[in-house]
Amino acid sequence: MHHLVYLVSARRDMADILDYITKTSGSLVIGQRFVSVLRQQCSKLASLSATMGRPRPDLRPDMRSFAFRNYVIFFRYKGDTFEVINILEGHRDIETYFRGDDV
Repeated sequence: MHHLVYLVSARRDMADILDYITKTSGSLVIGQRFVSVLRQQCSKLASLSATMGRPRPDLRPDMRSFAFRNYVIFFRYKGDTFEVINILEGHRDIETYFRGDDV
């Protein structure tokens, strides 16, 4: 089991996701439920002993990704820590996003 850590960028992404889903659904409860499910998925990934996700050396040498619903969870393993870097909507231009981001 890895220790789960959300970087500031991932916490910001979850706040943006909460805001977006709340606005589009008209319900804070629906937004909160979805963010809770995202957090549960991150916990599940961190709890697994195997290395999970798709390697993403095209974005960062140590980064991996895992598609979940309409989003992609970007993370890395650092020793016994599972760091969630970003959670982005799957239709975004991911390569352009990471070219401009210092993770």
